[in-house]
Amino acid sequence: MVIMFSLFRKIVVLCSLIFSMQVYSADMINGEEIKEVEWEQLMPADFTFDDIFDVEKLAAIDDFDPKAQQILDEMMIAMQSAPIVPEMDGQMVKLPGYVVPIEADGLNVTEFFLVPYFGACIHTPPPPSNQIIYVRFEPGTKVENLYDAIWVTGKLKTESMQHELATSGYIMDAFQIAPYEL
Repeated sequence: MVIMFSLFRKIVVLCSLIFSMQVYSADMINGEEIKEVEWEQLMPADFTFDDIFDVEKLAAIDDFDPKAQQILDEMMIAMQSAPIVPEMDGQMVKLPGYVVPIEADGLNVTEFFLVPYFGACIHTPPPPSNQIIYVRFEPGTKVENLYDAIWVTGKLKTESMQHELATSGYIMDAFQIAPYEL
């Protein structure tokens, strides 16, 4: 009877440990707490597009005016230097977004821009650099459809990366990628 009670107690303790490790691992990676963030948190609280570009200037010009392309070019340069949030450096974060592939082998993507909306950098001009994250994920992730949003969890760095498609204000070494589900 004592042996059975001891065995039962060990099983209960073991089950408790396994359960607590699963709960622990869901909120932690490499001993670091995961912070779920929204795209707005990657911009300084007082940031507006007007801070980096005179929107009135663009609105006042006709599309067919020869100066329109010059103003658009100025706007694109300004968007590449949008301010970031320094406190995000080194944070373990999780956020949803869309993939803009940069490095891939077939459907397996190892480097990509994570952007807040579909079509950014491909079908539309890129968003401000503080709304683009350059992601490296060594094992790669299978991307069958660019319309599908994903969750990316990883270590965020406040470094920029320039590419012909866009300039990111952040870099992330990803640890987990999963389909986006509400």
